[in-house]
Amino acid sequence: MTASRPTIYFIRHGETDWNLEGRLQGQKDIPLNDLGRVQAEEAGRRLQTLAPHIEDLAFIASPMGRTRETMERLRQTIGLHPEGYRLDERLVELTFGSWEGMTWKEVRKAEPQMAAMRERDKWNYAPPGGGESYAMLTERIRPVLEDLTRDTVLVAHGGVARAFLALCCGVSPRQAASIDIWQGRVLVIEGRNHRWV
Repeated sequence: MTASRPTIYFIRHGETDWNLEGRLQGQKDIPLNDLGRVQAEEAGRRLQTLAPHIEDLAFIASPMGRTRETMERLRQTIGLHPEGYRLDERLVELTFGSWEGMTWKEVRKAEPQMAAMRERDKWNYAPPGGGESYAMLTERIRPVLEDLTRDTVLVAHGGVARAFLALCCGVSPRQAASIDIWQGRVLVIEGRNHRWV
């Protein structure tokens, strides 16, 4: 990765009821809730202050419903046609396998040994039932970075943001696996640097 890589304006989808309840969503297609819709519009307003020629940016989203609605609401907020973006399957959230729909408390109660293994190495642990680790997700999204040709707005998921921070900014896997990924804000990745707006 070179410093001349285009700037990425990364936006995590707005809140869903499962986020509110602390449930592992992964690849379950849970819609935005009312706060999530407000956060999507908030992210659009923040984006407007960051990018003076917003119409010149590329806009790419994960194909999940919560990311598409976030993208469409933020584009509408800044006066762009809501559907003027493309989808990239590689940006879907990592899957938590058979843990999807559970809270961490429920996981720790149902499978204490597996939960403890994940706690010891969040980055490399893949949950049971076909789950993905952050390390696997990082390899899945690496080509997305290589395909970027201009400054880009990406709307995706918390896990994807963690992978971008590790890939682009040299954030350590241990830190990237636990860092807060905000909803309603913009993660600006410029070269090796990142900041939340």
